[in-house]
Amino acid sequence: MDQQKFLELLQSIQIPDTDRVKAATTELRKTYYPHPESLLWLLHILTSHDNPELQQSAAVEALRLVPKHWAAQPEAQKPAIREKLLESTLNEEKSLVRHSSARVIAAIAKVDLEDGQWGTLPGLLAQAATSSKAAHREVGVYILFTLLEAAGDAFEDKIPSLFALFANTIKDPESAEVRINTLMCLSRVAMLIQPEEDEENLARFVASFPGMVAVLKAAVDEDNEEHTMKAFEVFQSILGCDTALINTHFKDLLTFMADLAANTNVSEDSRNQALSFLMQAVRYRKMKIQGTRDMGENLTIKCMQIATEITDEDDEDDEVNPHRSALGLLDLLASSLPPRQIIVPLLKALPEYINSDKPNFRQAGILSLGMCVEGAPDFIGTQLENLMPGVLKLLNDPVIGVRHAALNGVARLADDLAEDLSKHHADLVPSLLKNLDAASAQSSNEAEQKKNLDILKAACGALDSVTDGLDQEIMTQYLPELVPRLGRLLSHEDLTVKASAAGALGSIAGSAKEAFLPYFEQTMKALSEYVSVKDSTEELDLRATACDAMGSMAAAVGAAPFQQYVQPLMQASEEGLHLGHPRLRETSYILWSTLAKVYEEEFTPFLDGVVKALMESLGQEESDFEVELGEEAQEILGQEVIVAGKKIKIATASDEIEDLDAMEGSDDDDWDDLEAISAVAFEKEIALEVLGDVLSHTRNNFVPYFEKAIETVMGLVEHSYEGVRKTAIGTLWRAYACLWALMEDHTGQKWTPGLPPNFQPSGEVSKLGEVVAAATLSVWEEEVDRAVVTDINRNVAATLKLCGPAILAQPNFAERTTSILASIITKAHFCQQDIGEEEHEELEEEESSEYDWLVIDTALDVVIGLSAALGEQFTEVWKVFQKPVMKYASSQTNYERSTAIGVIAECTAHMGKGVTPYTQTLLKLLLHRLSDEDDETKSNAAYAVGLLVYHSTDSATYLPAYNQILTKLEPLLHTKRARNLDNASGCVCRMIMAHQDKVPVDDIMPVLVDLLPLKEDYEENKPIFECITGLYQHENATVIGLTPKLIPVFASVLDEPAEQLDAETRNKVIAVVKFIHGKNASLIQGSEVLMKCI
Repeated sequence: MDQQKFLELLQSIQIPDTDRVKAATTELRKTYYPHPESLLWLLHILTSHDNPELQQSAAVEALRLVPKHWAAQPEAQKPAIREKLLESTLNEEKSLVRHSSARVIAAIAKVDLEDGQWGTLPGLLAQAATSSKAAHREVGVYILFTLLEAAGDAFEDKIPSLFALFANTIKDPESAEVRINTLMCLSRVAMLIQPEEDEENLARFVASFPGMVAVLKAAVDEDNEEHTMKAFEVFQSILGCDTALINTHFKDLLTFMADLAANTNVSEDSRNQALSFLMQAVRYRKMKIQGTRDMGENLTIKCMQIATEITDEDDEDDEVNPHRSALGLLDLLASSLPPRQIIVPLLKALPEYINSDKPNFRQAGILSLGMCVEGAPDFIGTQLENLMPGVLKLLNDPVIGVRHAALNGVARLADDLAEDLSKHHADLVPSLLKNLDAASAQSSNEAEQKKNLDILKAACGALDSVTDGLDQEIMTQYLPELVPRLGRLLSHEDLTVKASAAGALGSIAGSAKEAFLPYFEQTMKALSEYVSVKDSTEELDLRATACDAMGSMAAAVGAAPFQQYVQPLMQASEEGLHLGHPRLRETSYILWSTLAKVYEEEFTPFLDGVVKALMESLGQEESDFEVELGEEAQEILGQEVIVAGKKIKIATASDEIEDLDAMEGSDDDDWDDLEAISAVAFEKEIALEVLGDVLSHTRNNFVPYFEKAIETVMGLVEHSYEGVRKTAIGTLWRAYACLWALMEDHTGQKWTPGLPPNFQPSGEVSKLGEVVAAATLSVWEEEVDRAVVTDINRNVAATLKLCGPAILAQPNFAERTTSILASIITKAHFCQQDIGEEEHEELEEEESSEYDWLVIDTALDVVIGLSAALGEQFTEVWKVFQKPVMKYASSQTNYERSTAIGVIAECTAHMGKGVTPYTQTLLKLLLHRLSDEDDETKSNAAYAVGLLVYHSTDSATYLPAYNQILTKLEPLLHTKRARNLDNASGCVCRMIMAHQDKVPVDDIMPVLVDLLPLKEDYEENKPIFECITGLYQHENATVIGLTPKLIPVFASVLDEPAEQLDAETRNKVIAVVKFIHGKNASLIQGSEVLMKCI
């Protein structure tokens, strides 16, 4: 090999000529780099050449070749090479070359230290780090950092001496570079400490922490962008280490970051980084924050304060800024921490904001409320009555920016509180129309016109969300006012306004149902213009919204009126898949889902094309991207960063084209956890959901595609994006339920509770059950995303109730399901822990965010599902759950108590006399809860007591409590709350059926009959009418005397809605009606409904 030629080739790579670069690169790879001498030559160029660009290039290539060729260098030459490399690096003036050279030293040291060589290096670096020359200190500490990064394990026995060194260098009086490099070193040392086994080094790290924060503060104060970025990265990385490292200073660190975020005297970048740190802290140290007194409240108030920085010039498409980041942090806080810590302080501060004379405060107030509603809808729903006057006031604010914020806030409220907000429609809808009308006027001023457009879009968005939650009857009365206005906007010149109007019309149709028919043809004609536009991104956005709206209209008006639009819409949606617009692809899939629901088996002609397209979507590759940056990016060579939502790998930081895979020593596995969510992953999530909808509604006609669909879905169960994992497992459970229903239809057999199953399922169902059980367990046990776990819980619960115990017969499925549920209910599941925490941290006041409670709530629903599937056999399983469920039944939180009592009731109903061993324990609890301050808990307790008395055979325990139960039920029978009345009535009737002699029937029955018919909880009609019909059978004088009052009650429950009575109870009531008719026909003859039964 020719050394001079080698140098010339390396120089050729510096020339901006693509062909020459390619040719030189190819020759170097083929002729030189496979040989060990090439590394020696590169190191010589790095240490002795006078061209920095060439040195830099040599360093890049040497770094790649060290793992491959360093061991093969002549041993006699290695000491001189090491010495020369260290010396040249210490004296190098160019920082980029210096840093690259330091990484080469680290790479060589990694090999040497593993082989027991270059043992003097740590000492030499410590010497350099304490040199009188600042430049030497900078380089010495930086090489230590690269060495800790590359071969940290070699320093495990040297940690005390490192702390001694860093205690001085982190306070270097002369060089900020030494201080920041020390900070970076300490972040690597943190990763070496095992706090439980190494208390001394833990104490050293804790002692060094204030100095580390001081380095960040100095970087921010000096507005040194590079140092600030590195310092924030250090603290972000420490968040991922053992919490013991930061426990002592955690509160102070969060307070420092919050103060920094709110400090308008420092750069926006620093403030955004502080907010980003706080977001990461909430994500990964949620339990720690929850246990830190007042921290949730302090962060909430700071976020609201920062949100007031909003300006009229603020554009929705602006890059990240502090006030937008602060609102994002509020959103995260609301979904991560209990309402008491976030929502309560927010609502306390809110009047000061919305009544302020400063418009930006009023905007910040309503935007803050809007950001929190998704995370705590139940709690905010209870406060809506008090909030609405302020919201309505802001919708009519004189300042257009405030009204815009209010419209966005209303849209967010409606998205999550549709039912609660619909009660205020009489004030709300006119306010929204007033904004729509005011903004529809043309303005000669361009700035004013832009604001008007923003208001138009926001008003449409608010109407879209608000009308989506209105009952048909209410929606119908607004159609004449809403549809013509929005219809006119479909011809507006601005495409985004058209899209907003189309979205609102879709929601209006969805709520109005068949009442929309008078407007249907005209609206469809207007929308049809936009289902084929494709000349710009804006047109494709409009096309997607128009397709969405048409789907809503199909669901509203039904199959027959929509028939003529199906074929052209299906063609347009198929074309939409190939126009390079992710949202249009997604709306095409969603349209198919809607049409499958509307047409069911009639959708079959489209199945070939639909399934093919969905399979293609689910089979798309999600390969990583590579980008090439200039030499300034040398620091992040080979790393991955997130750009526009995609994971990007940084290729060679030069103009040379590199094949990363050709080099050894590349370890991409370290980056698996950082995989970003790509547009393709989002699309797969939707495609999976749609596949589930299509197979569920086309049923038997989907069978030819079943096997391929299941095979494809199985490949996505352990996908890196949680949305895909969630929908993949959900689709498998839907497929199982669908196949089970088809089998039941075919065989006519119905399951009964208990194992083994009362009949052997078909081979296909058994095989799919095996697949579904295995796929679920592969994720459910150790899943860290709470939304995935919540959705699995929902699917398992629904399937157990629908398909019975057969799935529990799969190997180990029942045992592992019980174990997983126990871990969730005791808050010990992986998805309920902070990152890296093995055990659940006990908090003084244990309370959950609404999202966290949802994981537990849905797990409790699976417990009910198990009781439904196992019946009396559930008595053994209840032993596992009784203690944690009873703990929730004594919680300080209303919804936790009411839910737990409801679970006890449902499980009692399903296990029947299997509840007997638990009679004493449950009775004591339920008697206490019959006097609960919370209506829902009281109501559920009445339901549960009735079931316990009815099913338990331990009458010796519960009979002495009969009078006490009746005394506690009496106030419930005089309340105006329907559920309380219904459940108390049901309880009394179950008590009568269990022991008629222990209940004063003559006194109670007249009171009960006056409360009938039930208005809300039709389930309780079963015990009530079984009791009444039983009393008629025994010709009870009291009930016979009440016949004139019962005739209209019987007429009511035998009329619509049909779900008031199940078939068995209906037949018993009809038998009584016939009995009465036989005794006194005149009593019945006045009722058309009852005469039909005779």
